[in-house]
Amino acid sequence: MTISINVNGEGHEVEADPDTPLLYVLRDDLELNGAKYGCGLGQCGACTVHVDGKPVFSCLTPVGLLAGRKVRTIEGLGTAEKPNVVQKAFQDEQAAQCGYCIAGMIMRAQALLDRNPSPTEEEIRVHMQPNLCRCGTHARILRAVHRASRELSSASLTGGAQ
Repeated sequence: MTISINVNGEGHEVEADPDTPLLYVLRDDLELNGAKYGCGLGQCGACTVHVDGKPVFSCLTPVGLLAGRKVRTIEGLGTAEKPNVVQKAFQDEQAAQCGYCIAGMIMRAQALLDRNPSPTEEEIRVHMQPNLCRCGTHARILRAVHRASRELSSASLTGGAQ
């Protein structure tokens, strides 16, 4: 079956069973490999992407449910040469150890900061809880979200928000 999906602002037609997990379509059909296959059960968050601005586990999201909705992946935020504020904060805080979870972590953090640019420590902790880092860099990840929040707040005061 042909399914139309919008990923990172671009329309795509993919041949897939409607029950196919979005993660498989992103990686296998669209060659967007930022979202990772972790547990396949929605328990680790390595596959986190945005659907209509909300973080979802792409390993559990059937592609057939995405017609007319907007999907955003880590590739839609910035590039290695020009990372967005959240990606840069994760780099600056060296929040990745093995790095396998980081795309999902950044996507979850971005969703929070898009909705609430100045979250409290508790709001960050609660929001980030569904995503797991097996390397134990949680303290660095929290610092990265705080750094991105500060930089977004500073940029909005000067009119330079990204």
